[in-house]
Amino acid sequence: MKFPSSDHRVCKEILQSSISSLHDHCDKKFIKIGTTDFFADIVSPLAAYLNGLSKDSQPLKVCLSGGQGSGKTSLSEFLQIALSSYNDKKCLGFSIDDIYKTYTERLRMSKEIHPLCKVRGVPGTHDIDLGINTILQLVNATEETKTLIPAFSKPNDRRVPKENWNIYQGRPDIILFDAWCGGVPAERKDSWDGPINSLEASEDPEGVWWNWSNKALGGSYQELFSLFDVLIMIEVPDIQTVFDSRWLQEQTLSKNLVGTKDEHKIMNREEVDRFVMHYERLTLHILKEVPAIADIVIKRDRNFQFIYSKTPR
Repeated sequence: MKFPSSDHRVCKEILQSSISSLHDHCDKKFIKIGTTDFFADIVSPLAAYLNGLSKDSQPLKVCLSGGQGSGKTSLSEFLQIALSSYNDKKCLGFSIDDIYKTYTERLRMSKEIHPLCKVRGVPGTHDIDLGINTILQLVNATEETKTLIPAFSKPNDRRVPKENWNIYQGRPDIILFDAWCGGVPAERKDSWDGPINSLEASEDPEGVWWNWSNKALGGSYQELFSLFDVLIMIEVPDIQTVFDSRWLQEQTLSKNLVGTKDEHKIMNREEVDRFVMHYERLTLHILKEVPAIADIVIKRDRNFQFIYSKTPR
């Protein structure tokens, strides 16, 4: 199916039916990228394309990939709103961040494998079986099926208790799964050539933690990624953009937590930068490899301006 231009009739209809809800969502969540031009030029054509690919026989499975703070989770939310507003498409979105291993599991790995295994985020710290089983249950669901959707609390660094997970009834038309490392293959085993930042230099100088994580990426993560019909990447210009974007993400999170018991659990800039260092090596690998693998690539600059650089023809 050819990717539509923003002036296509369906794109205009999608924009008209969803624009009010999209702006309301941005106001509620303090999302700054949600301009009318962004919705018209980026969200509506992508929603129209996915709408055209969606079949009644089984859910369309879409993976959104991109570095931390690139905008993939917001894009997923926008697509869900646009598709459901246009023709009542049943959409379900969740994230690789929702399937982190429990704190107890990560603590055990930090003692048995490497201290850095306690820090969530890199391959090896996710419960991939949970992600695969959730997607397969949604794919094979009937109208009566009730599927528990995993959830994770970042401020508490803990998995949300199962009894508090959302329940999705029925089978969705489209499943949107955002994953910062979505679609990326493992690095070559011989690619380690020493630390690339101060975190690695002080805490993983021999690459033990990197090797463990890279081995995990080459295993069950590839099985998870193979489930998806479409891979979409938001490509940022460089690693510094990821550092800056992740800091902006933390500031947005703090606004959403005002008045809650978790509002004090926000990282400062120094803590955010150290946190992103855990992902730096793999992020550079993603920026090198995934644009060629992805079906659709959206380039994003440092000022959150977006443009399609690769679309199906």
